[in-house]
Amino acid sequence: MGRNTWFSIPAQNRPLKNRINVVLSRQLKETPEGAHHLAPDFSSALHLLDTAKLAGQVDQVWVIGGSTVYKEVMEAQGQRRLFVTRVLQQFDCDTFLPSINPAIFRLLPGFPGVPEGIQEENGIQYKYEVYESVPT
Repeated sequence: MGRNTWFSIPAQNRPLKNRINVVLSRQLKETPEGAHHLAPDFSSALHLLDTAKLAGQVDQVWVIGGSTVYKEVMEAQGQRRLFVTRVLQQFDCDTFLPSINPAIFRLLPGFPGVPEGIQEENGIQYKYEVYESVPT
């Protein structure tokens, strides 16, 4: 996760449980209190997770924001899946998921364990979409 995403998580909920929390930042010089690791970018984080010390503990890598990190991952090489929650309402906000390029990602018709159709919580409707990178 990016630095801003890390600091947007309430302190009592950091680090996220049952996960290796890697904060990506070119500004920070030390790992933030509570985080497990600090990396300057996504590629460096992947190399870190591939070290002998961590490789046996990692079976999946999840990116949870922010938009700069999403953009970097969406432009990276390799097999990727995007798990997107599409909120069906307009909000005043300042951070967005970069556009999903249909030449790079295809929308899957469904995915095991992901609910289909429109969902609703507290009067807000949303739907889940799963995209997979197109083999090159």
